[in-house]
Amino acid sequence: MVQPDDFLFADVEKVNQIPIVRTVLEVICRSTGMGFAAVARVTEDRWIACCVQDEIGFGLKPGEELEIGTTICNEIRDSGKAVVIDHVDENEFYSGHPTPRIYGFKSYISLPILLKSGEFFGTLFAIDPKPNQLQNPRVIGMFHLFAELLAFHLDSLSLMERTRTAMHDLAEQLLVSDDENRQYRHISSHNLQEPLRKLRVFSDMLVNATDRYEAEKAKELAVKIRSSAQQFSMMIKDLSDFSGLSNSNAFTQVHLDHVLADVTSQLMSQIERRNIIVETDRLPSIMAIPEQMEQLFFQLLDNAVKFAGHENPPRIRITSRELELHEIDDLLPEPLQMAYVEIRVEDNGVGIADSQLEKVFDIFARLPTGSFKQGEGVGLAYCRKIVRNHKGIIKAEVNPGKGTTFVIMLPLPY
Repeated sequence: MVQPDDFLFADVEKVNQIPIVRTVLEVICRSTGMGFAAVARVTEDRWIACCVQDEIGFGLKPGEELEIGTTICNEIRDSGKAVVIDHVDENEFYSGHPTPRIYGFKSYISLPILLKSGEFFGTLFAIDPKPNQLQNPRVIGMFHLFAELLAFHLDSLSLMERTRTAMHDLAEQLLVSDDENRQYRHISSHNLQEPLRKLRVFSDMLVNATDRYEAEKAKELAVKIRSSAQQFSMMIKDLSDFSGLSNSNAFTQVHLDHVLADVTSQLMSQIERRNIIVETDRLPSIMAIPEQMEQLFFQLLDNAVKFAGHENPPRIRITSRELELHEIDDLLPEPLQMAYVEIRVEDNGVGIADSQLEKVFDIFARLPTGSFKQGEGVGLAYCRKIVRNHKGIIKAEVNPGKGTTFVIMLPLPY
């Protein structure tokens, strides 16, 4: 019996947290006439029953193990392919196989459960001491569908686990700022709730559809579950990336001219496609984290490219000047008595309403595109966190209908 301190115990528990599993096993037994159906966790050296439907007194209980070398599931793990046997005695390959003799079955069907990452989790299988007609599209198709549904649910549970970890890490990161604490509370109570709500609703509907043998409805709901899980996954990745932005990396001298040139090269196809004119001043060198400076300028320039005006010609202007001490001291919580550079990234697009000036820097804030893709709604939040990591300031200045200017103030070397 697998024990709570066993590293595979969590996987067994995860399967039993999926409400649809028992229904799936019952449906398999009722629709195929097989007497025993189960989900097994299979690794290179272990075979563990996760959830079982035993109508023939086979005797295997959840958490119990079989010797891996005595199972056909071990071969399925190696091949990644299904095994379907109507009658062992009439099967050319398996008639002499030791497994049917050891466990006393004549019919057998087993399909791999493959996670989204491609990792082999285990098998969904059924056995019976009598022969059965399993080699037909209806039965095999049903098993394929159920194996995919189980994989979807397992992936969703893994996403939720990563969410808890990411949110815990994010909470620790956000303790440094009341503003980011506000964002954390909003994300927890709003942004993450919608995909979670969809996953719960579609999962409940899926259980009902499976109970009613509505295969097409089940497939449709499976697609919706996968879509919601993908959206949830993108949001968690964005949150994880955001929480990973720290100032613990090594600072070194960074030539901002070189950074801007590299970023402009990366975006050149979009710039040329829209015939955008990019004008730049000479930028200074500062002490910074190189990767974060590249991300900062990429996000700012990418944002400017997206929202540059459609008038002829669309234009982006990047200017730079050194600030006097009196220009920056009043803006800093703790004046550092050091020189700062002001860099302005200006576009001639539609601009942003005054009421949105601060909100655009929030995590998952939506700019006027109205769409949501990975990375959208977090780019400017990244910018503010990077600037804060470098003891700087970022703000937006707008003239509705005339464009937006993002102003970045960063310390210069002594």
